[in-house]
Amino acid sequence: MTSPNLGEIVTTTARNRAGVLRDNTSKNNALLRRLKQKGRIKTVSGGRTIVEEMDYNENATFMFYSGYDQLDVSPSDVLTAAEFNYAQSAVAISMSGLDELQNAGKEQLIDPLEARIENAMRTMANNTALAVYSDGTGYGGRQIGGLQLLVADNPTTGTVGGINRANWVFFRNQKFSGTTDGGGATTVLNIQSYMNQLWLRCSRGADVPDLIVADNNYFNLYWSSLQAIQRITSDNTGQAGFSSLKYMNADVVFDGGIGGGCPADHMYFLNTDYLKFRPHSKRNMVPLGGERLSVNQDAMVKLIGFAGNMTLSNAMLQGVLFA
Repeated sequence: MTSPNLGEIVTTTARNRAGVLRDNTSKNNALLRRLKQKGRIKTVSGGRTIVEEMDYNENATFMFYSGYDQLDVSPSDVLTAAEFNYAQSAVAISMSGLDELQNAGKEQLIDPLEARIENAMRTMANNTALAVYSDGTGYGGRQIGGLQLLVADNPTTGTVGGINRANWVFFRNQKFSGTTDGGGATTVLNIQSYMNQLWLRCSRGADVPDLIVADNNYFNLYWSSLQAIQRITSDNTGQAGFSSLKYMNADVVFDGGIGGGCPADHMYFLNTDYLKFRPHSKRNMVPLGGERLSVNQDAMVKLIGFAGNMTLSNAMLQGVLFA
């Protein structure tokens, strides 16, 4: 039979390191790091769904008038809301009764437990960071809806935040396919032209993309297209450990390669003022419940859990460049 102190050790250790786990998740992902810097990682305290309110239309009552002209005071429907489901994830830390016996004594038990806890935390951080780029279909549709859903290659189909993009143009992101829209595959010679065209589509006055995330291939194409004098790097993202360049005033960040989540041959133009990462305040990578003992096994299991999602409140100012 496992010791009752075993669960306490796991719970206390995991709880004390929950903040480190959340920090590591954002530090290892360029998008999450930017959202954290801008205060766009906001916890949600409850509710059936995660709601993002937004205005989607101008007030139709605006008019110029003269003297005693009759003014339009009719109601104008300008507000709506996107509703995002909670995505839940968990990772288990387990230890058998034999493991405990072989590591008898609290001091000896700490080392194998810490190794299991560190592994679980790293697994949670890595998979959450990868999910930020997902299309939400993984694990039977239970996954976080990431950039491949929110800033889709085909923005005219699918439902995002409960809004059917086939019916509502205002909630479609911008897209630029090198082959379809540019007339040829993306290369060193044309990538800046393609980026220029997508940038203009994603801009509304001074409201422009502030972060461009690329996979290894597209980052290399952009990098190679620059002359040495043009290769201006960002101190902010560089100090954070990310390979980064500048385009207009946006940071261009590499987040592909081994362990990177950005899909191959993709470059996302993001206005992070309208993106959020919304974890639940009571399920933000923390230990779940009490100690779980197997019904028919001599073992103890402890879970670290998360609930939340990525949200989007303005799709038209986001864009994706792809093959």
